[in-house]
Amino acid sequence: MKRNIIIICLLLGLSLANAQVFKSTTKVGTTAAQFLKIGAGAKPLGMGGAFSAYLGDINSIYWNPASISRIYGGEATFNHANWLADIKYDFFAVAFDLGDLGTIGGSIVSMNVPDDIVRTYSHPDGDGRVFDAGGLAIGLSFAKNLTDRFSIGITTKIVREWIWNESALGMAIDFGTLYITPFNDLKIGASISNFGTKMELDGRDLEYVRDMETITDNGVVKNIPSLFNVDSYEMPLTFRVGLSMDVFKTDLLRATAALDAIHPNDNSEYLNSGLEIGYDEMIFARVGYKSLFMKDSEGGLTVGAGLNYNLLGGTFIKFDYAFADYGRLKNVHFISVSVKF
Repeated sequence: MKRNIIIICLLLGLSLANAQVFKSTTKVGTTAAQFLKIGAGAKPLGMGGAFSAYLGDINSIYWNPASISRIYGGEATFNHANWLADIKYDFFAVAFDLGDLGTIGGSIVSMNVPDDIVRTYSHPDGDGRVFDAGGLAIGLSFAKNLTDRFSIGITTKIVREWIWNESALGMAIDFGTLYITPFNDLKIGASISNFGTKMELDGRDLEYVRDMETITDNGVVKNIPSLFNVDSYEMPLTFRVGLSMDVFKTDLLRATAALDAIHPNDNSEYLNSGLEIGYDEMIFARVGYKSLFMKDSEGGLTVGAGLNYNLLGGTFIKFDYAFADYGRLKNVHFISVSVKF
């Protein structure tokens, strides 16, 4: 009973901290590093992004780092997606179980915008130059089971974003908790993602020569080197609270339902929901619905499938696919390949 009270107090404390963090909110489009919000892994996205309380999966390193404490052995994954507007999105993660010491992991999130022509007022069809844009986040994670039912996890990461000759650099942390309740092993997960520094663009594109005359003690100075003043922006801070439970389970069949409530600092609150059905822990079908109750959202239905194949001994290779409907925007297909050893 004491243990349960302590855990409940920790969860309440995290909720109170969240209330302080989100005391003031910003509007849509006023945070940097938007690629951090896309979501990682075909398996979670097939379940509508309701993954903060899912146990022991390598993709959890993105959704709730506490969950990787339930990975036994090692696991690595790679996810690729042709995002909206032909943007390339990739995610790589690896985690190793260190026994009583805990679990360590690393992750890389990469987004690349295809080259486009530079348009100016005098050359609306292009001036012969091209530019690109993108983002990169590299993270190092650690998670540990404090009890047989309660886990914590943290990720520290470096975030970089660029466009043409300008770039911005920042640092952030993700923190999460996971609790397995005595009630039918219902899982409760909570995480804060992208809590970090502000990001401000810098580079030679901001430099220009100001055409004016300035009178000094030494005479007249013309063509003064100048610099455009740019603002700094918060990262897309996100608070998640989720539930997951096996609503049906036999020797061969399992059905896991999940629900996440999300509070971002640059949009309205919304829900993600998902369902996974597994046969013999080898073949999986998934369905979900994301961004419920989000104002003006184009997100919606997601579906997915997976195959977990035993190569030899204790080595498994997993293939996962997910389809996400984005309404008036182009639909997105996610493909993941994972190895468990």
